[in-house]
Amino acid sequence: MSMAGSKRSQAYFKYLLSLLFFGSNGVVASRISLNSYEIVFFRTLLGSVFLIAVFLFSKGKLQGFQNKKHLMFLSISGVAMGVSWMLLFEAYTKIGVSMATLVYYCGPVIVMALSPLIFHERLGMGRIMGFGIVLAGMLLINGEALQQNEFSWGLLYGILSAVMYAFMVIFNKKAKSITGLENAMLQLIVSFVTLSVFMVAKQGFPMASLSQNLFPVLFLGIVNTGIGCYLYFSSIEKLPAGTIAIFGYLEPLSAVVFAVAFLQERLSAVQILGGIFIIGGAVIGELSSLKGSR
Repeated sequence: MSMAGSKRSQAYFKYLLSLLFFGSNGVVASRISLNSYEIVFFRTLLGSVFLIAVFLFSKGKLQGFQNKKHLMFLSISGVAMGVSWMLLFEAYTKIGVSMATLVYYCGPVIVMALSPLIFHERLGMGRIMGFGIVLAGMLLINGEALQQNEFSWGLLYGILSAVMYAFMVIFNKKAKSITGLENAMLQLIVSFVTLSVFMVAKQGFPMASLSQNLFPVLFLGIVNTGIGCYLYFSSIEKLPAGTIAIFGYLEPLSAVVFAVAFLQERLSAVQILGGIFIIGGAVIGELSSLKGSR
C-alpha cells in the first residue's frame, strides 16, 4: 500500500471510530445519575481540557482572533451546540436514545432547507425530495408518540435540539477562517462557558454528586467528546466531502443499535420505517447537494 493510501485508510478508521464514539453518547449518559445540563457541563469541561492539551502539544497557533466577525459566528455556534446537547440529553431521558437521536438528526435537513436563504445555494429537486422524505419519516416515527401525552415534552426537546443543531452548523459554516482543531476547541470552550453560566444561575456547581458518576463522566468527556472530536477533525480534512456526508449517518444508526443492544429499547415497525425515511431522505439530500456542487 502506498503512503497516500495508508494515510487515507488511517483517516477512514479515525472518522468511523469517532462516529461510533458519538453514537454511544446516549448509552454512556444513561449510566450517569445527573440531570442533562450537569452531564453536558462535565462533557464540555473535560472535552475542552483535552482539546486544549492536544492543541498546545501540537504547537498550534490561534488564528481565530484575527477575524472578530468569524469569531463571533463561532461563539454563536458554540452556544447553540451547548444548548443543543442539553436538549438532546434531556430528550434521551424522556423518549429514549433511539427516538431522540432520530429526531435530532433532522437538524442537517433543516440546514439543507434553509441553505437557499442563508447561503444562496440552489434547492434542486433531489434536495426537495429528500426534505419531503424526512418529513414523512418524522410523521411516522412520532405519530404514535404524539398520541401519548407523556412523550410530548420529550419530542419537543428532541425537535428543539435539532433546531439548535441547525443553528450550530449554520454559524459554524459562516466562521470560514477558523478551521480544524482550533474550530472544535474554541467551540467546545464556548459551550462549556454557556453551560457554566446556566448551571451557576440555576443551582451552582454539582461537585458533590460527581464522585458517584466518575467513570462514565470521564468516559463521556474525555473519550466520546475529547478524543472523538480530535479523531473527527483530524480525519475530515483528508477525506472526500461525499464520504464525510454519507458515512456521517453511521452515528445515528450506531446510536439506535447501541440503544437496542445495551438499553433494551424497542421501536415499532412504523417507527423503524420512519427512521429509515429520516436517514434515507437526508442521504438523498446530501447526494443531490454534492452532485450540484460539481
